[in-house]
Amino acid sequence: MPSLRAAIFDVDGVLVNSPHERAWREALKGFADPAGFTTAFYQANVAGRPRLEGARAVLERLGGPEAARRSADYADKKQALIDRLIEEGSFEVFPDAMRFAAALNVAGLRLALASSSKNAAAMLTRLKLPDGRTLLSLFDADLSGHEVPKGKPDPALFLLAAEAVKTSPAQCIVVEDAPAGIRAARAGGMTAIGIARLGDEVLLSEAGADLVVTSLDQVEVATLAEGTLRARAAQEPVEDA
Repeated sequence: MPSLRAAIFDVDGVLVNSPHERAWREALKGFADPAGFTTAFYQANVAGRPRLEGARAVLERLGGPEAARRSADYADKKQALIDRLIEEGSFEVFPDAMRFAAALNVAGLRLALASSSKNAAAMLTRLKLPDGRTLLSLFDADLSGHEVPKGKPDPALFLLAAEAVKTSPAQCIVVEDAPAGIRAARAGGMTAIGIARLGDEVLLSEAGADLVVTSLDQVEVATLAEGTLRARAAQEPVEDA
């Protein structure tokens, strides 16, 4: 691996335990049978994709009538629900992700957000670091929700993020929880860490992740900037950010 100068983070499922999956599932009532909308289904068909693309994929795979025509209405209903849930504070930060992002910031890496969701900033401005700053303040660029010709697994969004932090793709590491995001990182020539919070280590490995962990505390930050990606020894302590 070359030396790494920047880290690009997905948001939902990586930094934040968000209500997106819940909103997609609850909004499905009236469009298709929500019984088939499992977490595994969400990860495979929705996570990491642009909203309208995800909506159409759900309706097509679950047999919703007139999927192409009704996908926009489904996406709008989901968005109204997610806006309400965010306003209510129905989300929380993953502590390991906060520590990891803060540690990379201290190590001198430039940080960028690159989620297909347009709600990233709304959540990250409400989450506080131990010193009182917002979690969003750690990031040098926020490309979340930026319109691109194709969503993940196309690398367009990640390439824009690399450009925003003035770093070549080869010197970027991407942190993702979805196979589509891992494939996008690799297609863009970037190193990829897969965070398996849902027991989906195999899916992330098969997508091409360079390292798969169940907690970002397991990633050795001290050697990361030098280009050595490895898991931390189990006995090594982790300090809060």
